[in-house]
Amino acid sequence: MTLNKSHAIRNTFGYYSQFICLGLNVGIIGPTIPSLASQTGVTIAAIGGIFLVSPLGATIGTFLAGKLFDRFKSRHTMLGIAQVVLALMMFLIPLTPFFWMLLAVNFILGFTNGFINAGSNTLIMWTHDDRSAPFINGLHFFFGLGAFSAPFLFAILTSHGGTYRGAFWIMAFLSLLSAVYVFSLGKSPGYEHKDEKVSGNSSMARYLPLIIVAMLYLFFYVGAELTYGGWVFTYVIKLGIANDTEGAFLTSVFWFSFTAGRLLSIVAATRLKPQHIIAISILSCLVILGTLFVLKPTLIILWVISAGIGFFMGPLWPSGYTLAGQSVKLTAFSSSIILMGDSIGAMILPSATGFVLERLGPDIMIKLVFGSLVLTFIAFLAILRERKKLKT
Repeated sequence: MTLNKSHAIRNTFGYYSQFICLGLNVGIIGPTIPSLASQTGVTIAAIGGIFLVSPLGATIGTFLAGKLFDRFKSRHTMLGIAQVVLALMMFLIPLTPFFWMLLAVNFILGFTNGFINAGSNTLIMWTHDDRSAPFINGLHFFFGLGAFSAPFLFAILTSHGGTYRGAFWIMAFLSLLSAVYVFSLGKSPGYEHKDEKVSGNSSMARYLPLIIVAMLYLFFYVGAELTYGGWVFTYVIKLGIANDTEGAFLTSVFWFSFTAGRLLSIVAATRLKPQHIIAISILSCLVILGTLFVLKPTLIILWVISAGIGFFMGPLWPSGYTLAGQSVKLTAFSSSIILMGDSIGAMILPSATGFVLERLGPDIMIKLVFGSLVLTFIAFLAILRERKKLKT
């Protein structure tokens, strides 16, 4: 389906508004972990279950979106409904007195996140087709903007006598506004089967190895991103080098530089190939994070490292997804398979970190993130190998 320029712009801003809300959802979790543990009467290790059930829901939501977006044309209506449910869950999180109830709410929240993530990424690629690279980077810039704003809002509220509950409710209201805008959008773009039928069994079999390694790339990368962003607050508190407000601002520094990296990647995507952006970014992350193996962590050092690693992590997700999209003509279903790497990656390492951190100490968090980034680089090399095979 071909869209005129104004229609494409309106759609793009709708998807961007949804990704701001996704970022708010992710960014608020880290600073509120101790509060949610206290609210439900469980330990820090147990509250890490949030990082398990939410991505589990996201995995199901991602898969279902891939099926529904290929089959039905009312895609904006489906996205709007998902956004309303997201707003409701954000409102309920600080009101749940029982741990099992908090897990149930986060499962539903994760489902809507996965649905919106898969839907918006797919629709923005369909909207802009071969010119989608900077728009995908822009989409994920707005995710970073939301992720940066959440801990900043939390720090401002708590330093002026407010509570974490107020932060969740403000975000719920913003999510509801986004839903209203998405409902107002007209017809959504659709996939145009051009030279080949990508959804056919023979084509799918041909592209399957690349789809799998692209999924693994997102799996390892997202595990590293959310583990650092979600646990750096608890990391500095456990080390005793920051109080709650300082820890929240440190988390915000990570997400702010992450957002700045994604903003710059919009320009970089018009001049550099995705594989070049990825190589520079991953190697820079490894060098920056590796300094913590030789330096004693202090609050100042962690500010610098959080800013550096956030900046170079920023381009990795959209550049990896764009690289896959340039290699395979993505249907909603094949896109959802790749994006399941995102939701499963958000489930495994971040949820395990709480248990490992409580048993082996806070220093293990840095080693887990570093190892996950190494595996991200290996998956990236595998993508390049599979691309080369497809061209021969």
